[in-house]
Amino acid sequence: MYLKRFALISLLSFLTACGTTPPPAPVAPVEPAVVAPVVVAPVAPKKVRIGLALGGGAARGFAHIGVIKALEAQGIYPEIVVGTSAGSVVGALYAAGNDGFALQRSAMEMDEASISDWALPLLFSKSSGVLKGEALEDYVNKAVRNAPMEKLKRKFGAVATDLNSGKPILFQRGNTGQAVRASSSVPSVFQPVKIGKHSYVDGGLVAPVPVRFAREMGADFIIAVNISTQADAQAAVSSVEVLLQTFAIMGQRLNVYELKDADIVIQPALGKMAGNDFAARNLAILAGEQAAAAVMPQIKAKLKAAQQQ
Repeated sequence: MYLKRFALISLLSFLTACGTTPPPAPVAPVEPAVVAPVVVAPVAPKKVRIGLALGGGAARGFAHIGVIKALEAQGIYPEIVVGTSAGSVVGALYAAGNDGFALQRSAMEMDEASISDWALPLLFSKSSGVLKGEALEDYVNKAVRNAPMEKLKRKFGAVATDLNSGKPILFQRGNTGQAVRASSSVPSVFQPVKIGKHSYVDGGLVAPVPVRFAREMGADFIIAVNISTQADAQAAVSSVEVLLQTFAIMGQRLNVYELKDADIVIQPALGKMAGNDFAARNLAILAGEQAAAAVMPQIKAKLKAAQQQ
C-alpha cells in the first residue's frame, strides 16, 4: 500500500514538472541609444547693398572724404556711390578704387591753378564770366585713368539737370569726367555741358543730395551726406551771392523730401565755410570724420537690423 502511494506521488510530481515552462535564458542588458545633438546652422546675415549719396556744396565737398575715412575705419564699404556736383567729384574718385586716405592725399595735393577754368574763387568775385569746366573734366578723367563710368570698381552715378526739360538725369555710363562736369556746372557761371542732343547743368537744382537715385541704383541701405549751406539772412547783393542764396533756399526745400528716404543722414558741422575756401579743406575732412563717428553707433545698429530682416 505504501509503495503504491509513493509511486503515485512520484508520477504526479514528474507530470507536474513536465508541464512547467522553463525559465527564460538570461538576456544581456540593452545599452540606451546615444542620441546625437541636433546642430542648427547659424543664419547667415542678409546681404545688404550699402549706397552712399554725396551732396553738392563746392569746396565743402572735402567733408565727404572724412565721412568715407570714418566708414572704412569701421569696415563699412559702400558698393554704390552717387553724387551731385562736388559729391560727384569725390564719388567718381572713390568709385575708381581710391580709399579714404588716398582721397585725402589727392585733396591735399590739389592745385587750384591746374583746374583754374572752373576755380571756385571766381564764383565769389565781383567780375562776371562764363567758365567752361573743361579742366575739371580732364582732372577727373586723369584721376580715374580714363575709365568710363561703367568700368569703375564701384557702381557710380552722377546727377545733372537737363537744361531743356528741367528733369534730373542720372549718368551711369560713358565719359566719367564729362558726367562729373555736367553735374557740377552751376548755371550762369559755367557753360552748360552738351552731351548728345541735350545740355546739362548742376544736379543740385533738382537733387542736392541724391538719395532716391542711390535707391534706384539698387542700394538697400543708404547713407546720405548733406553738406548744403543754409540760407544766409545777411546775404549780400552781388549777382553771384544772390545766385548762391537762391540755391541754398531751393536746396533746403528739396532736401526735406530727399533726405527722408535715407537710412542715415550725416551732416558735417561746416559752419559758414564758403564754397571757395580751399584753404579749409583739411578742416572740412576732419568735420566729415567727426560727423560720421558721431552717428556710427546708429549706423551699425540700423545696418545690423537690415541684415537680419
